[in-house]
Amino acid sequence: MHFDAPQFLILILFLPPIVYLSQRYRRRLQSSIRFSNYKLAENINPSLRVKLSEKIIFLRVFTLFLVIIALARPESITEETKVYTEGIDIVLAVDVSGSMRAMDFEIKGEKVDRLEAVKDVLEDFIPKRPNDRIGLVAFAALAYTVCPLTLDHDWLEKNLERLNIGMIEDGTAVGSAIGASLNRLKDSETKEKIIILLTDGRSNAGRISPLAAAEAAKALDVKIYTIGAGTKGLAPYPVQDMFGNVALRSVKIDIDEDLLQKIAAETGGRYFRATDTSSLENIYAEIDKLETTPMEETGYNIYRQLFPLVLIPALILFFLEIISANTFLRRIP
Repeated sequence: MHFDAPQFLILILFLPPIVYLSQRYRRRLQSSIRFSNYKLAENINPSLRVKLSEKIIFLRVFTLFLVIIALARPESITEETKVYTEGIDIVLAVDVSGSMRAMDFEIKGEKVDRLEAVKDVLEDFIPKRPNDRIGLVAFAALAYTVCPLTLDHDWLEKNLERLNIGMIEDGTAVGSAIGASLNRLKDSETKEKIIILLTDGRSNAGRISPLAAAEAAKALDVKIYTIGAGTKGLAPYPVQDMFGNVALRSVKIDIDEDLLQKIAAETGGRYFRATDTSSLENIYAEIDKLETTPMEETGYNIYRQLFPLVLIPALILFFLEIISANTFLRRIP
């Protein structure tokens, strides 16, 4: 049993003095009858009613004792449980720069931009990792955390839906993306920590060097898987003309594959190239096969309040004392 307010238990120490002082006070108030000779009352024995009347003080003391226990709020608790699951910590770093508007991916036969394809693939990838804590970082010229590491994947997917091209100043800060992801992983206690970084361009922004960020990841035992998204060569890119009409034009968007390969190699990860939706799905499926590591989660204690089981008997004894003292145990001075 556990007490939520144990400070009230100290009041129990005052019960013995209360009994002692009450008994002395009652004796002083007791009326007496004088006999000319004590032998006249020598054989008079107190009745059961008199004996009970003298002991009624203990009923009150026991009532006070129960009230004090109730004030201390006794609780029954279940033992703290440890839930062991298999999982790793993953940060998804997704490029949301302007080049991600290139429409060289398809979903169900319809052309979509690269970001929409990535979001669609991640919506399938996330539910396959129910025991993993997953976070989301978006980056362009800057990087920021869209969703911290969480096991609430429904909430994660809602945050994924919020990703849009143009939500951050245009550019590609790969080093900043890795740095923001490491900030989420640095305090992780899991043995396996990974970053899945997807970009379609060259690092041209940010104050952090991508290779320096990769060295920091290696020091923190964080593995980085890099994905270069986009077709090789020219890609259809939406362009608006002077009349407001949107047309697709072939634009060459370079991916710094050499840098992405170095980042992956530095941290013990791998580099992948996704040229279409199918290859992108296969890449995340391959990453899904990563070996998992044990992760311990502390369960919550469930408390059951026991004070009603103590307070109710206390109230019953209190009313029993009042009724007894004013009926068959009533004393007439």
